[in-house]
Amino acid sequence: MKETEEKVLFENYRMCLRDAVGDFTKQLINNLFDVNHLSKSGERTRLNFLKILERLSVENGQDLWTNFEDYFITIRQKLDLDAAAAEKNDPAAKSLEEVYLAYPGFYAIAVHRLSHQLLKLKVPILPRMMSEFAHSTTGTDIHPGAEIGDSFFIDHATGIVIGETTIIKNNVQIFQGVTLGGIQVKKSLAAAKRHPTIESGVVIYANATILGGHVLIGENSVIGANVCIMESVHKNSVVTVESKNKIFQRN
Repeated sequence: MKETEEKVLFENYRMCLRDAVGDFTKQLINNLFDVNHLSKSGERTRLNFLKILERLSVENGQDLWTNFEDYFITIRQKLDLDAAAAEKNDPAAKSLEEVYLAYPGFYAIAVHRLSHQLLKLKVPILPRMMSEFAHSTTGTDIHPGAEIGDSFFIDHATGIVIGETTIIKNNVQIFQGVTLGGIQVKKSLAAAKRHPTIESGVVIYANATILGGHVLIGENSVIGANVCIMESVHKNSVVTVESKNKIFQRN
């Protein structure tokens, strides 16, 4: 009896694209902030973009790149506001240069502003791959669909999750471990607003969780650490949880 070989055919998803997108994202950010780097590698970045889109079976790559380039100055201006917000609000920041070069939260915002613009240009898959590169690099998970206003500051970065339909207005600060998420995870809600709206001037401290597309955090409110919110908060509010810690003096 002859042995038979069964061939199992799998769909080819080209996982190596993850590495290519990571390299492209790093090139893009380097070009955005370093004129000398741009003069040396700008053309290579464009070609890498076209190759990635070709492998994703996306047509009109050159037109998309041209449209994307038109937004670079605007994106850089927004990121300069983000960096200034970090220097202003973080007492540990010694200079703007330190923010640009060392702050993971700023790097996550930079990737988000680029990936968000690609999503608005209706480029498929690539924006999400860029956001996941930033997630793996910084510990901050921002869906490219989230809408984020000017002067956004993320402190410490680790463990932050910002969902797809989140809206964040201007001059918002959030700290490590914050989740801006949905109450339910159902495929039928894919087209619905599932994540909260954060008005201007809000500060959200570490490990706070805000859930639900109907939830609005009013402007200039302060959300304390470890708070869980599933209903709207009026402007100028302070929301905290009562501490149950008991501290005893040792003899």
